[in-house]
Amino acid sequence: MSRRGWLRLGFVSTSFILGNLAAAASLEGIRTWSGPEGTRVVFELSGPVEHRVFTLSGPDRVVIDIPGTQVRGDLNLEAKGSVTALRTGPRPGGELRLVLELDQAVKPKTFLLVPNEQYGHRLVVDLAPAVATPVVRRAPPASSAHGRDVVVAIDAGHGGEDPGASGRSGAREKDVVLAIARRLAAEVDAQAGMRAVLIRDGDYFVSHRKRMEIAHQARADFFISIHADSYRDASATGATVYVLSEKGATDEAALLIAQRENAADLVGGVSLADKDQLLAKVLLDLSQNAALSASTSAGQRLIRRMAAVTPMRKQQVQQAPFLVLKSPDIPSVLVETAYISNPRQEASLRATKYQASLAAALRQGIVDYFAANPPQGSYFAAHTAGDAAEPLRHVIARGETLSTIAERYRVTATSIKRSNSLKSDVVLVGQILTIPRG
Repeated sequence: MSRRGWLRLGFVSTSFILGNLAAAASLEGIRTWSGPEGTRVVFELSGPVEHRVFTLSGPDRVVIDIPGTQVRGDLNLEAKGSVTALRTGPRPGGELRLVLELDQAVKPKTFLLVPNEQYGHRLVVDLAPAVATPVVRRAPPASSAHGRDVVVAIDAGHGGEDPGASGRSGAREKDVVLAIARRLAAEVDAQAGMRAVLIRDGDYFVSHRKRMEIAHQARADFFISIHADSYRDASATGATVYVLSEKGATDEAALLIAQRENAADLVGGVSLADKDQLLAKVLLDLSQNAALSASTSAGQRLIRRMAAVTPMRKQQVQQAPFLVLKSPDIPSVLVETAYISNPRQEASLRATKYQASLAAALRQGIVDYFAANPPQGSYFAAHTAGDAAEPLRHVIARGETLSTIAERYRVTATSIKRSNSLKSDVVLVGQILTIPRG
């Protein structure tokens, strides 16, 4: 065979191989989530793909073209958020066209995800409203003789496309931490002088920076992120409380300094935009140091309360560069409530009794922190332990007795017994007592 013939054969073979690669991908499934900030559509694929996306109006649609891709099986789209239906169809050259029908104009953003332990290749389409609807979050009421409520931002980790860790019996981190977060929000709202804001209140994904932004919009006095740990050793057990590490604080400071023109009102309501670099750095350092100190103080109080209802992996606050903790002016902690990879703790995380006890302990730890560090103008600043205010609730820790609890709150043991209908001085670890005021 001549050299030209070999070249021609080589070209045909190469084209055949490339054609097969281009046609190798298939669309195998679709999932949708909806949250306050928009709708997420996830397309499950057999391999990586290229894609193009554009929008159409009258009616509103998002069109996605994926070369060399076919639909495998039936695609059942669950209409959620702004997405009402999905249409698919082949195009010349083996291209697949996907049309998302919408009930409003959107701004689409797409990206690809590589396989992980749970999912394969994915094309993610985020649909934010073209005209952003502000998320209404109640501001703290104005100060009065009774003081304003302190606002506690409660962040259930993961969500939507990000399930977090999974237990052997199928419990998913995103589900159990949302259940605990909701119980904690109910505890906080029932406590005099406190009000809860849930960062997410459903199965949808919220980016780490968006979580921080929501807390700022709510003018939160405290931020707590709730998670469930995982480890390859199924015997690992215990809860852990984290605050931001110094490296994480340094990295965030450098980012905010670089972006200070856009980082308005991120440091105690003070804009960095009109400050020179040196002054902005000084203000940021002061704010971050105060927030880290307050976070550590709150973390230790949480550990003390949690130890009454669950084993603790560490008795001291730990530090890590978690992005969600990087707000420079809000005391922030991350709580790993238990090891979901441990079968016994997985069962506990699913149990309503454990969730309720843990939520009560977390709420009491937050109360302890604000009682010792009351924000100016708050209910906690306006009331002392001796004021005739609504009662506190106390989760009994190991080693505590009725008399030590009475001494702590400057009330009599008899008044505690009367408030809780106790017939003896015997109290149990994890028991919740109502503490009378005055």
